[in-house]
Amino acid sequence: MRALIVEDEILASEELNYLIQEHSQIEVVDRLEDGLDVLKFLQEQEVDVIFLDINIPSLDGMMLAHHIGKFATKPYIVFTTAYKEHAAEAFELEAFDYILKPYDEKRIAAMLHKLELAFKRDHAPVKQHVEDGPAPTADGSAAHGELVRERDTNSHTDRRINLLRNDNIIVTDTADIYYAEAQEKVTKVYTKNGEFTMPVSISDFHSRLPQDTFFRCHRSYVVNLSQIREIVPWFNNTYLLRLRDLEAEVPVSRGKVKEFRQLMRI
Repeated sequence: MRALIVEDEILASEELNYLIQEHSQIEVVDRLEDGLDVLKFLQEQEVDVIFLDINIPSLDGMMLAHHIGKFATKPYIVFTTAYKEHAAEAFELEAFDYILKPYDEKRIAAMLHKLELAFKRDHAPVKQHVEDGPAPTADGSAAHGELVRERDTNSHTDRRINLLRNDNIIVTDTADIYYAEAQEKVTKVYTKNGEFTMPVSISDFHSRLPQDTFFRCHRSYVVNLSQIREIVPWFNNTYLLRLRDLEAEVPVSRGKVKEFRQLMRI
């Protein structure tokens, strides 16, 4: 992996450069201090990841990230900052991580390990789509297998999503999400690694998920079809969905029943 450090504090830049060399195989190709210099650099060279301070001259880190987000090939962005209050905006920009200063070596090492794993996964050969498969069983197991194979054809941005917890951005495989539920102006997300509260509408959150795997089964719910364990008939010819490893039940609204039956082949 090729990396660019964007940091106007010399000591912080040197420390981060040292930690990257110490805990990863990532090559730091350059270190810059000015936002406009970064844009000029990226016009001539490509990098896989940018470690980006927010408070930099000419063009601050957030504005720079907005510009980079429009690139055809987008590098991972890891924000490095002393300010907690930008974490939600970093989530909106789909940053890979959000690291607070002063640096904690264990936190940096864990982030670098996660970054290298994501890079290997995202650049692995794409699996072929499987058109046919066995008919689904009552618990949806065949549909689960088919949906997993379809998901393998998605780009890395579809397979991974950023979830916000406190001041940290948790990069999560979408396969680990069970379902999401709208609660007033936020969305609760239930995963194998616990619950998250996202500062976005459920429609916005659903738009960031692989559409072949996640189904808007109700005005207030989005469900991961590959995590369905049991489909229970409910009143008015609707269903309740029981998910793997969870006690919760997710409803299918009357208006979504027909589409749900087609997706699950029932």
